[in-house]
Amino acid sequence: MNNFTKISLAALLLATTIFSSCKKEYETIESVDEATIQAYIKANNLGSVMKPDGAGSYYQIIDGGSGDVFANKDSVFFSYQEKSITDATVYNSTSTYAVSGTYYGYMSNTFNGTWGKALNGLKYGAKVRILVPSHLAYGKNGYAALNVPSNAILDTYINTLTFRKQWQLDDYYIQTYLTANKITATKDPATGIYYVVTSAGTPGTVINDQTTLVIKYTGRFLSGTSFDSSTDGTFSTTLNNVIKGWGILKNFAPGAKVRLFIPSVLAYGPAGSSDSSTGLVVIPANTTLDFDIEIVSATN
Repeated sequence: MNNFTKISLAALLLATTIFSSCKKEYETIESVDEATIQAYIKANNLGSVMKPDGAGSYYQIIDGGSGDVFANKDSVFFSYQEKSITDATVYNSTSTYAVSGTYYGYMSNTFNGTWGKALNGLKYGAKVRILVPSHLAYGKNGYAALNVPSNAILDTYINTLTFRKQWQLDDYYIQTYLTANKITATKDPATGIYYVVTSAGTPGTVINDQTTLVIKYTGRFLSGTSFDSSTDGTFSTTLNNVIKGWGILKNFAPGAKVRLFIPSVLAYGPAGSSDSSTGLVVIPANTTLDFDIEIVSATN
């Protein structure tokens, strides 16, 4: 055997050893994940409800939903929460007024298809729980942005909503907010805007799209965070130059003080709004808005 052959053989043996070592490490992670999940299932008496998906995850169908079965082309609104299987630390979750939405085909590919296996054959309104092994989730690197540590196994809850249109979701947000805050509001059937009148104003000038209005206002998200305000009586506009939702002010008189809950489709829609000088997002896409408005004066 010449020196070249010896070197080549040595290199081959070294490569084989490294490959075997990597493979062994990967299999060890799989086995550790499996053992941890099985212990969790046993400790929480989940053996009768958790089903294996054949790839390492386990899932429970909490509610199968109703109506049409999901198709890849369908748009689905959903909320979810990811937490640690070991100490229940929540890594990631949607907020009450900002659920996620995407095509089912995209959604079902999450975490190497884990979500798709659990949701396969289900319908709108379906709810599932998935135990996702680390090697199918964020892996050995974790995810620093969400404070997910290395080799974290996820206990994930996914709730799909029955709504298929953004305006339906907007209405759900508003009703949820009103109920949570014990606010009685009137829904305008023509627009879907909800309003509360604290002062009716004085009938006189009839407001139209070209009427010059002096307005005091404060705009908030349903989270309570204010994104814009002008309360010194210097803001002047016509309804042609503001979001469509403000068009409902034509139903009120000068001097009126109202609170408006405006669906995103009548606000900034799927585009949202950004600061023109910095490019930073001011109002995220599909955001329902809450305004306090006083019509100081109206001039035709």
